[in-house]
Amino acid sequence: MQTSFHPVRLHSKGKYRAFLGCKVLNMAEKINLQNKTVLITGAAGFIGAGLVKELMETQAPIHIIGIDNMNPYYDVTIKEYRLKQIEACKEKNAGGSWKFVQGSIADKPLIEKIFSENKPDIVVNLAAQAGVRYSITNPDSYVESNLIGFYNILEACRHSYDNGAKGVEHLVYASSSSVYGTNKKVPYSTEDKVDNPVSLYAATKKSNELMAHAYSKLYNIPSTGLRFFTVYGPAGRPDMAYFGFTNKLRAGECIEIFNYGNCKRDFTYIDDIVEGVKRVMCVPPKKADGEDGLPLPPYAVYNIGNSSPENLLDFVDILQQELIRAGVLAKDYDFEAHKRLVPMQPGDVPVTYADTTALERDFQFKPSTPLREGLRSFAQWYYDFYMKK
Repeated sequence: MQTSFHPVRLHSKGKYRAFLGCKVLNMAEKINLQNKTVLITGAAGFIGAGLVKELMETQAPIHIIGIDNMNPYYDVTIKEYRLKQIEACKEKNAGGSWKFVQGSIADKPLIEKIFSENKPDIVVNLAAQAGVRYSITNPDSYVESNLIGFYNILEACRHSYDNGAKGVEHLVYASSSSVYGTNKKVPYSTEDKVDNPVSLYAATKKSNELMAHAYSKLYNIPSTGLRFFTVYGPAGRPDMAYFGFTNKLRAGECIEIFNYGNCKRDFTYIDDIVEGVKRVMCVPPKKADGEDGLPLPPYAVYNIGNSSPENLLDFVDILQQELIRAGVLAKDYDFEAHKRLVPMQPGDVPVTYADTTALERDFQFKPSTPLREGLRSFAQWYYDFYMKK
């Protein structure tokens, strides 16, 4: 074990408190991201774009290569908006660089070319076909992106060490709270068994963790998986409930609240997710040999969630209050006339609840943005993006 010094983020406004002497368990020396070359897949996505901006603003100079296939699963104009936001940050990355490649991680020759030309020090794989319900009707896209695409990333990381090269120092990849399936025990811990996925999406994310573990063991690749819990915020994904509800309410349509409102979700604000990913990038699992002389897998998995599940009916109530406050909905909007309670849908689970003990222990960080604060930011962004102009 080693002693480390980390600031603790108290909330999304950026106040910090320092802790000295916290123990970091089984982890390598901290990586200084400045002047590093970082490959971020899914760079036009919700989390990817937020991470690129954060790194440019706080870790300059840094060299970032982003890749995204810009697929039309949801409104491409939002992805284009995020890329414009990144471009607007470039001047803050003095001495660094930003390069965007439009393409798919399932394109193996393209991934090999990116690795060969750029030799990334750190890889953050956020590219994936997302969505639980969409995986029921469109399974092919999940196999292509989440399995074949991730395999290509792992292979490229493996060969980055060829001929004695330094290679990739840390692979960080997105998993999901969906891997917990119908587990009854809450909060969900990374120590829990996750052998009962209830959707293909969840199965692909569990597969990513297994694949990463195998490659970490075989090729000594430091890898960390992050199980994200219901990420929300400005410029988010329109397929997420809060965004879809907003679109329907604005159009005067009725929203459906599943499981008759008896669902709880661990909503996690985008800024907290990005901060967590950035911290994890800096500290890879430590390489070590076992008693047999072979490498122990430098492998870890963490939950990133707010650890405060919200009842879906309470969530929707706060959302409509903030939409009225931002001017998205009229002050006299008849909300009760536009909601309907319906049964649970295939692939859904009744509760998500993150145990973030390990994240707090190893990185001295816990997501803490209050739901109302996060939804207020989303509502204001929604008004500016769709209505103000």
